[in-house]
Formats: sequence, C-alpha cells, structure tokens
Amino acid sequence: MPVYMEVTRIFSFDAAHRLEDYVGKCNNLHGHTYRLELTVRGTPDHRGIVLDFGDLKRIFKEHYEPILDHKYLNESLPMVNTTAENLSIWFFDHWEAKVRPLHPAVTPVRLRIWETENAYVTLTYDDWRAGRADQ
Repeated sequence: MPVYMEVTRIFSFDAAHRLEDYVGKCNNLHGHTYRLELTVRGTPDHRGIVLDFGDLKRIFKEHYEPILDHKYLNESLPMVNTTAENLSIWFFDHWEAKVRPLHPAVTPVRLRIWETENAYVTLTYDDWRAGRADQ
C-alpha cells in the first residue's frame, strides 16, 4: 500500500491592488508582500521524493511569479475584486489550466495566502473543486 505524503513550499511576492465595492482603506491603491504556502500530495518515488522542492519552486516561478510579482493585481488577474479569497480561487483555476497538463502526477492539497504577517486565507483543492462543480 502506498504511503501518501504532503510537501509544502513557501513563496513570497510583492503586488499592489485595491478592493472594489469596499468601504475602508483597502479601497485605495496599496501593496502587500504576500506569502503563499502551497502543499501538494503524492507518493514518494524510488528516491523517496514526492516532488522535489526545486521543481515546486520552478512551477511557481514559471507559472505564477510573472503574473503576480511586482504587478498591479487589478490589471494582471481576471477577477473583478482582488481579495485574498479570490486570489486563492484563481490560483487553483490557473493550476488546472496551465500546470496540471504539464505535471499531471502532482496534486495540490492546500493553498494558504498570507496578505499580512497575521492574516491569511486557506483554500483546499477539494473545496475548490466542490465549488467549481456547483457552478
């Protein structure tokens, strides 16, 4: 019976945004140093590796960093409101469209996006899929 393990890598990126339909300071243009925790699940290969940390880093750098880092999210992302919640949904949408075809054996489990050092959103891949099935 295979042993399943989770592998997590943490990334950061700097971006600006403003919230639409929001009363408060975040309605104004402002920026964050976001912290993104990505967890994938799988079985270790013959070397004992689920997914090399460097490969996970490469996925982020190739598929996400060019869209997110030092960008104005209201212009670089397709959603109307660039909340951390919407950003987490977009992350999995983008994974399915761009990453899964290239890495079909890698299954994301959970994504955590830190907007500040003490505030984050968590979305599991299962919850994302359930939400997409309801649409």
